[in-house]
Amino acid sequence: MVEHMPKDVLPIEVTTADAVIIGAGPAGLCCALKLAEQGYRICVVERQAERSIAEPEFDGREIALTHRSVQTLQRIGVWARIAAEEISPLENALVMTGRSPHRLHFDRQNAASGALGFLVPNQSIRRAAHQQAAANPRIQLMYERQVADVLTTPPGVNVRLSPHGAVQARLLIAADSRFSDTRRAVGIAADMLDFGKTMLVCRMRHAVAHEQTAWEWFQERGTLALLPLNDRTSSVVITVPAAEARRLMEIAPQEFERDVEARFDRRLGAMQLCSSRHSYPLVAAYARRFATERCALIGDAAVGMHPVTAHGFNLGLQSLERLAAEIGRAAAAGLDIGSLSVLRRYEAAHHRGARPLYLATNAVVRLYTDSRPLHTLVRTVGLRLADRLPPFKRAIVASLTDVAG
Repeated sequence: MVEHMPKDVLPIEVTTADAVIIGAGPAGLCCALKLAEQGYRICVVERQAERSIAEPEFDGREIALTHRSVQTLQRIGVWARIAAEEISPLENALVMTGRSPHRLHFDRQNAASGALGFLVPNQSIRRAAHQQAAANPRIQLMYERQVADVLTTPPGVNVRLSPHGAVQARLLIAADSRFSDTRRAVGIAADMLDFGKTMLVCRMRHAVAHEQTAWEWFQERGTLALLPLNDRTSSVVITVPAAEARRLMEIAPQEFERDVEARFDRRLGAMQLCSSRHSYPLVAAYARRFATERCALIGDAAVGMHPVTAHGFNLGLQSLERLAAEIGRAAAAGLDIGSLSVLRRYEAAHHRGARPLYLATNAVVRLYTDSRPLHTLVRTVGLRLADRLPPFKRAIVASLTDVAG
């Protein structure tokens, strides 16, 4: 007996690909470019409209890129699409705590690579990655769609989309944020760590030159960060309780400027707000698994970092490099790129690279945001001793710049 489809029900449009990536953020698009470079057909599914991805608005976030990350972006063609004036070299860094005169200072002399790193607006990376992906014939971009359900079978994975459509592929890659719906859809849990604080970010001009120096200043009122951009402009990052962040978001620009000047002890002179203000809750995430049958997690879907070490996106690029490397080895050996044995090797490699950094970052945040006297003494003494140990400083700089990977 043949069942006839009702006239008002349309057949599902099915797209086939080697891999389907959920999330057209920088990690997802860069992963698509990396795999397309290896000859695979990639479908990228994004819930936002095309315009939001192609022409992203300023969101306040400046991304600190290591040398290794720059090399990755160069290889996949993204770096060449970022305008030179949007790239700010980072030549020095200061770590300070409270009113202590002791500080930890890193400069170019501690690095074997010149600049410690490079600051690039998040929107610039997103725009460049989209331009490069949209120009690649092996990559199909699907907008205003989200995952409805995932069906895994021995030969592949079937991803049904909402409001319509489906994708059949050998491999599903989740790159849809630290709050990933795809991660949940495939049954992978994540440990979430809510720091109970909110990060406010904006750009400000200031009278005193920053000398391309980044600041991380831990205070009782909250944590301050200064990321030096070109000219006498910096990205200001203020980490405070949610109620204080709301107040800072709502007060008049002139009142905000005077408030920030005071927080920086007027060390930068007069400060002028020159962008919109944005706030983000600080929540870290670490997936309990990075892979399951025919599915791998990359970027923030695998590990969502606290921004204090500025390694979130760098770690995301490392995740896709590790995944692409394992896929390349599997293909060379004639193996199924979506098999669990292949994805487990990626999982093990990324755990080794990510977990120590994740735990160390969270430990630093706890130590430097705890106002109890013992913690204050430990961090003050620690900064003083660390600044007097050149080998230690060189090791830290090598880790931060990540020249050799």
